[in-house]
Amino acid sequence: MRPPLESLRILAECVRCGSFAAAAGKLFLTPAAVSLRVRTLEHELGKALFLRAGPRVVPTSAAIRLAARIDRAMGEIDVALSEFHDSRRSIRVTAPPSFASRWLAPRVARYQADNPDVAIELDVSTDLRSKDAFDVAVRTGAGFWPGFQAHPLFPVDLTPMISPALADRHRLSRVSDLQGLTLLPHPHWSRWIVEAGAKDDGQLHYAAIEYPSHDLNADAAIAGEGVALLPKSLFQTMLSDGRLSAPFDHVLTDIDWHFALLRDGERREEMTAFVAWLCSQAELDRDGRFPGAATAPRRGEAPYADCH
Repeated sequence: MRPPLESLRILAECVRCGSFAAAAGKLFLTPAAVSLRVRTLEHELGKALFLRAGPRVVPTSAAIRLAARIDRAMGEIDVALSEFHDSRRSIRVTAPPSFASRWLAPRVARYQADNPDVAIELDVSTDLRSKDAFDVAVRTGAGFWPGFQAHPLFPVDLTPMISPALADRHRLSRVSDLQGLTLLPHPHWSRWIVEAGAKDDGQLHYAAIEYPSHDLNADAAIAGEGVALLPKSLFQTMLSDGRLSAPFDHVLTDIDWHFALLRDGERREEMTAFVAWLCSQAELDRDGRFPGAATAPRRGEAPYADCH
């Protein structure tokens, strides 16, 4: 009968340490547990492994030889496990925080369910200049990133959002109704106001604090601090569950897009396949099978590389 691997590991540690108590400390066990495991192993092997002289134990020559071979075998197991884990492919993805948490994270679980041998490592802080720190990047802009292929996903579809309680009190129906509210700063408010059919005549009140992310703007809007200009595609869940309200029909979609970036010359199959998958998920959104449907840009409207 082959003894349990854990018992053999304990034997090797006892021989190495020359003491049950020292081995117990290394293995995070009690000395009594180690002593019991050694006695059980001796019974299973039918041979004494240690000579006991009062409180001291001395390994037999047979135990020393066995422990040496166990150590070599355990080393081989460690190498095999390391090679196994290293063989699992990983894709390091960097994306803006709101995109990562609100669009990408809910979909990554589906990707990994279909690709269990691929690990996705998501980072929200990596700079594009740190080229060894990521494989795929998601960035927002017009499509120009020197050294990268830019694959369009969907537009940053901006529309005002407000807490339902605040919306009920003010009953917003026209853009001019915003004059009685505080707007949370965003660089594209003026563009949205003009496109929505009003004039940005300086009568609107903006909050003094400018939050650095869409998520913080959304939290402030939910708390009733004002009206946030937020991307509908990222906050559709909050609109659906009633945490936020979007009182106006107009959505600003022709300024920036979310793009998946691959370095020029990238040919690794897992990277190109992952970007193609991102494009397919965005296409499902545009087809209306997921919230936040949008129309892809026509050539000439925004420079991009095909996903296919």
